[in-house]
Amino acid sequence: MSRRDSALAVLVAVLWGLNFVAVDLALESFPPFWLAALRYLVVAVPVLLLVPRPGVRWHWLLGYGFGFGVAQFGLLFLAIDRGMPAGLSSVVLQMGVPMVIALGAVLLGEQPTGRAVAGGGLAVAGLAIIGWERLEGPGALVPFGLTLLAALGWALGSLSSRLAQPDSPLRFALWMTVVPPVPLLLLSMVMEGPRTGWDATVAAVRGPDVAPLLALLYIVLLGTVVSAALWSALLKTNPAGTVAPFSMLVPVVGMCAAWIALGERSSQVSVVGAGVVLLGVAVATVGRAAAPRPGLRTDASVRDTR
Repeated sequence: MSRRDSALAVLVAVLWGLNFVAVDLALESFPPFWLAALRYLVVAVPVLLLVPRPGVRWHWLLGYGFGFGVAQFGLLFLAIDRGMPAGLSSVVLQMGVPMVIALGAVLLGEQPTGRAVAGGGLAVAGLAIIGWERLEGPGALVPFGLTLLAALGWALGSLSSRLAQPDSPLRFALWMTVVPPVPLLLLSMVMEGPRTGWDATVAAVRGPDVAPLLALLYIVLLGTVVSAALWSALLKTNPAGTVAPFSMLVPVVGMCAAWIALGERSSQVSVVGAGVVLLGVAVATVGRAAAPRPGLRTDASVRDTR
């Protein structure tokens, strides 16, 4: 891997890590399901008009969109809105790795390697450490559970992505954005109110604080379009097993950025648990040519962004 490509891989990891901070800032003005819908709606409209549909069956595209878009980001945004620290959520979301390994074994009959099993066990142990501490805080367990469900959504979307075998991973990833807007808008209308999201958007546009709008632009442009394009380009010119480990930097950047920008302070217990989770994910993925990472298909597809 060239120095240029290594630098680009680090840049993508930084863009994804900063995405968690941008989400936290945007949620100060936008309700979670509405924000998740906007994230995809802004991309879906030009995709429908300009990007040819990938050669895949519709049910795999729907599974990919519902898993990655509706479940992962809808629940993740809701979790952060309910009090899940943005930095810590970037770590808990990595549980999608052992989840997809387990689901692949159960649903697809795949035989996980001893390395994958050991890494998954370590990740679960780290998650248990974080979860034990979250039990001590009032109201902390619900957002923690929502983040875990978001990781499960990623895992289910990843299996759909793997089974789809698209002719163009980038077009497949872009067309995935067409699926989530309608379900997320319906969830927003039912759970947040029929006018809450629209009123919040009008208030953000007319208000003096531009931070929420800038955060939304970051989520859509840098955190989605630019990072997906760069990651896809890297996977075209480098082995997936070489590129994938760089995504291990995402939760590191997420926790550091949340500490600097949002003033989040993680306890020693959470830091230890996060370290064990990341170690487990590294053991399960680094060095495996087909290592699944959140949003990264094992056949070198595009990782969906954070």
